[in-house]
Amino acid sequence: MNAFARPERTPSLIEFVGLMALMQSLVALTIDAMIPALQELGVTLEIAHPNDAQLVISLLFLGLAIGQLLFGPLSDSIGRKPAIQLGIGLFSIGCLLSVFSTSYTMMLLGRVLQGVGLAGPRIVSIALIRDLYVGDSMAKVMSFVMSVFILVPAIAPAVGQGILHIWNWQAIFALFLGLGAIVSVWFGLRQPETLKLERRIPFTPRRLIAGVREVCLNRHAFGHTIAAGLIFGPFAAYLSMSQQILQIQYGLGEDFPFYFALLALSIGAAFFANSRLVMRYGMRRMIGIACPAISIWSLCFLGVVWLYDGQPSLLLLILYLQVTFFCMGILFGNLNAMAMQTLGHIAGIGAAIVGFLSTTIGVTFGSVIGQMYDQSIAPLVIGYILGSALSILAIHWSNQGGIPAASEELTPAK
Repeated sequence: MNAFARPERTPSLIEFVGLMALMQSLVALTIDAMIPALQELGVTLEIAHPNDAQLVISLLFLGLAIGQLLFGPLSDSIGRKPAIQLGIGLFSIGCLLSVFSTSYTMMLLGRVLQGVGLAGPRIVSIALIRDLYVGDSMAKVMSFVMSVFILVPAIAPAVGQGILHIWNWQAIFALFLGLGAIVSVWFGLRQPETLKLERRIPFTPRRLIAGVREVCLNRHAFGHTIAAGLIFGPFAAYLSMSQQILQIQYGLGEDFPFYFALLALSIGAAFFANSRLVMRYGMRRMIGIACPAISIWSLCFLGVVWLYDGQPSLLLLILYLQVTFFCMGILFGNLNAMAMQTLGHIAGIGAAIVGFLSTTIGVTFGSVIGQMYDQSIAPLVIGYILGSALSILAIHWSNQGGIPAASEELTPAK
């Protein structure tokens, strides 16, 4: 060891949660801060149909799905830190491409590259957490992370709208660049590498194929991965449609960020509640309550939507979405933790494949819902009915092969 080298410090749990939350928040910020700018962006880049602007959101998710297959295995080979730093670098290049876009195609290419790059901090940070914690304890840490993370999507649309008042949509991408640099420096200086040299595995196509095979043949992991994708689909559709629904259909205008934040905080409240409840009741019971609740609640609300010809009052819509999003907040961390529960020996590639499959399922399902938007919220509600019902079936199927035991302590990985 170099005698003049400064040893890396280990962050406290609070700092660790904050750093992981900021990494996860880059994804949310890159999505949500752009939502108020979709209309202006569409005019500038001459987008033909309003629904086409949804691609600015959905193609970032597509890049995120693709990038996870790269960065998960790569992190198992070269370590968590280099993989995350590489991802932030690609994300920055994508932001620059979007800043200087002269066509919608160039913009979408930049968004895909941003998504690919964001897969680094997003998916590798999950593997990093899995290096340190297992079972219900991992779900608890993930819930702490998500409790902090949710503040970003709550304020991101307001930030994006504020920038639009002062500058233009290109300046929003400049903000992304600056935050990416902050994350890179903070992570580089403060977070030690969690994957020891003896645990690293060469990155080969054969290993990737073997990892895909192992996840797909692992009933417990595969079933919960499918469930996570199906429940994520309607939420992805909501993100793509929220500006059209709230700002235009319901005429909220400048008040749109406030209502978006109100709904986002419902998910944050669920993350915080789950961090406390999951250690008492376990992931399986929490999932078993939240998923059917979405299905029943959405089915009942569909009748209300029908009575109001596709546009119930704003108060009823907000009430429906708040309850639905709270249940989703319970599901997000728990479904991913359940999918990863038996994949500790392939944490990096396992997180990559779980993330790729769930995101791809969600983006595909969500895009179909989004393109069906016709000034009615019925497609969104129907999407939640189908997504939650199919998730229940996937979870039931995954549990048929037996439920593996989970650690009950904050146990460091060996």
